[in-house]
Amino acid sequence: MEHIVLVAETGSDIPKETAREYGIYLVPMHVSFGEESKPDGTFPSEDICSYYEKTGNLPKTSGSMPEDFEKIFTKIHEEHPNSQILYLAYSAVTTCSYQSALIAAENLDYVTALDTKHVSAGQYAVVVTMAKLLREHPEWSMETAKQKAEAIAKSVRMCFVPDTLEFLRAGGRVSNAVALCGKLLKLHPRIEILDGYLQATKKYRGSMAKVVPQLVKSYIEEQNLDRKELWLIWAPGLDQEIQANAEAAARECGVQKIHWVKTGGVITTHGGPGAFGIVGMVL
Repeated sequence: MEHIVLVAETGSDIPKETAREYGIYLVPMHVSFGEESKPDGTFPSEDICSYYEKTGNLPKTSGSMPEDFEKIFTKIHEEHPNSQILYLAYSAVTTCSYQSALIAAENLDYVTALDTKHVSAGQYAVVVTMAKLLREHPEWSMETAKQKAEAIAKSVRMCFVPDTLEFLRAGGRVSNAVALCGKLLKLHPRIEILDGYLQATKKYRGSMAKVVPQLVKSYIEEQNLDRKELWLIWAPGLDQEIQANAEAAARECGVQKIHWVKTGGVITTHGGPGAFGIVGMVL
């Protein structure tokens, strides 16, 4: 019977402890602070915010390189020579990681790749849910496991709202005028992950204290999310009272289990400090 090992990028924001618990291997994405490049996951995401405050420059992110995947694939094959690898990728349209993995796995018949079309906690939900299912079903073939992973990925829904548009402006994703209007009018775009792309679909107005509980309730209802399990995303700087109110709003909707996911270096660079997000699966 073949043993299936899961691989994902650090951009999934899966904590190292969780990865160890489920035997998930994480391939580093990268963040550049000026001339210095660091593997994502090797520094606290608060460093992103402090670097921008000190320099006025936003760090730059990049995907995993072929050599990053080669190291992990080789490590897994040495430790589990009879295993098969299922790589559940960070959205392929947002980074070079997926293509890098295909290059690294070109002559490896024990590697199967799947674009989850998700980022951050969305990818987290897909990967960890699959890890749990593989424990329950060690008899699954790679073909069955891939089909299950595809179904899970299609059922996952994710959105987030930034506290400020400053990081989006600094990264060239919105104009100075839009960022200024957003600040003056207290506008927070709801950014959803749709077919792998990050798209603004709605705007909320007011403080994050007001917006976050409203978002939790509306998104759960609109998407008809499964109340058994929910992932809530927080970026450095999100007030603890807002987190408590978000959890209370989810409980009011009947959510039974809540997982809090802290943004890592990659998504913090894009969403900025104080951002909040929600991930669930459709019923």
